[in-house]
Amino acid sequence: MNSTELQHKAFLLLLVAVSVAFGTILLPFYGAVFWACVLAIMFTPFYRRLLVLIPKRENLAAFATLLLCLVIVILPATFITTSLLHEGHAFYQKISSGELKFGTYFHQAISMLPPWIVNLLDGAGLAKFSEAKDTLSNGAAQETQLIAVEGLKIGQNTFEFIVSFGVMLYLLFFLLRDGNIVFEKIRLAIPLHPEHKRHLFSKFTTVVRATVKGNIAVAALQGALGGVIFAFLGIPGAVLWGTVMAFLSLLPAIGAGLVWGPVAIYFLLTGAIFEGTVLIVFGIFVIGLVDNILRPILVGADTQIPDYMVLISTLGGMVLFGLTGFVIGPVIAALFMAAWDLFSSSRQAQ
Repeated sequence: MNSTELQHKAFLLLLVAVSVAFGTILLPFYGAVFWACVLAIMFTPFYRRLLVLIPKRENLAAFATLLLCLVIVILPATFITTSLLHEGHAFYQKISSGELKFGTYFHQAISMLPPWIVNLLDGAGLAKFSEAKDTLSNGAAQETQLIAVEGLKIGQNTFEFIVSFGVMLYLLFFLLRDGNIVFEKIRLAIPLHPEHKRHLFSKFTTVVRATVKGNIAVAALQGALGGVIFAFLGIPGAVLWGTVMAFLSLLPAIGAGLVWGPVAIYFLLTGAIFEGTVLIVFGIFVIGLVDNILRPILVGADTQIPDYMVLISTLGGMVLFGLTGFVIGPVIAALFMAAWDLFSSSRQAQ
């Protein structure tokens, strides 16, 4: 090994070491960095349009875009989060005081079932209904207590949240203003064929924009519709359950039905035929159609990822990365498919 090769390997080792060290430094703020990059990708087209109107005023255009991002995305999200924590705490208080008794509600629903269904379920050895009643009651109490505990953690970590929020806004401003320069440096540093880099970067930005634009639009609309119908039917915690439906709507094919479906069944089993029928009709033909019509238009047409891949990658991403996983998961899946397509094309071209 000559001195040139030794120096090259030593430099690569140094490059890896400082990159890992820098990544470790950024790790506490990975969420802020990630969402700053996502928002920069989403709002860069608007920033470029502003530059056409006010040429050579990059700082002003970036600041105006940042204000638009605050009004459209961040302030509504903050308001919804505050309302969610308030209703989640109130819901937990009702369970703790005994005002809401899920065990009693479950027993009422079971008593309305035909005897042959009860015997069939008991014969299958699924569970004793008395045990299921206690399990459901305890599980519901634990879940709502978890919401309250998480809300308390958020309150206790207010300073950390403010710092992360400030980092995100600060980084977003410079990504909007200098994003092309940063992108060009990253593109030049990646040791891949230029055509491969162009394809992968194009796929990355397309999937990020389609996932955020489509999934958030669908989730927000389904959550809003679910909250409205719950409020109309007099179901307590309409904002809370609407928010839960919005989060669940991030999962294609499953979605908000996990919330309104059991509630509709409970209505029917307890004799509230009108409420149950209205909720089922509204859930299928209004909330469901939003997912079936808008999601393929806003998401599938751009990403060209199969529905099963979107579902699996979204679930896996949210398990590993939390809420940010609904973007990270599909992006990784899209890059996985794009990379293997490029590999197959390269092999066939040889």
